[in-house]
Amino acid sequence: MNAEAFDADEVDRIVAAWARERPDLDTGPLQVFSRVSRLARHLDLARKTAFRTHGLVIWEFDVLSALRRAGKPYELTPGQLMASTLVSSGTMTNRIDRMVDHGLVVRHADPQDRRVVRVRITTDGMRRVDRAMAELLEREAQLLASLPTAVRTELAGLLRTLLLPFEC
Repeated sequence: MNAEAFDADEVDRIVAAWARERPDLDTGPLQVFSRVSRLARHLDLARKTAFRTHGLVIWEFDVLSALRRAGKPYELTPGQLMASTLVSSGTMTNRIDRMVDHGLVVRHADPQDRRVVRVRITTDGMRRVDRAMAELLEREAQLLASLPTAVRTELAGLLRTLLLPFEC
């Protein structure tokens, strides 16, 4: 397809302005990353709304979803949670403390090694994360609604290819 087949968006206007003002620059990366950035803002808003509806903030959802994905008995060590959510030890300790206070998780000693602490999702935490996840997926599906399934699959593959070097 040629460029005329598409409606212009704000990124097109930004790129055109830079091309006019600085024709010596390759503005091609803006075509991708400005759109990714703008989409990330829409996704962030959808996430915050979905989580807020269920009494959660983003970081609580991240911790609860890591525990939920762990499978029965839905528990992990603080170190495993740190690795899953990419936060420091101090931050994770603070988060767990706050979530214990809110009744979303409990701490207990590992029965095999009492020196090891394990964090387990509570029934309320499970209920909230399950409902928040269902709403999040509905909102994300709405964000992708204009794309046919084949295009979504292709886009997911392209984004994976772009992201992999950063995650290895």
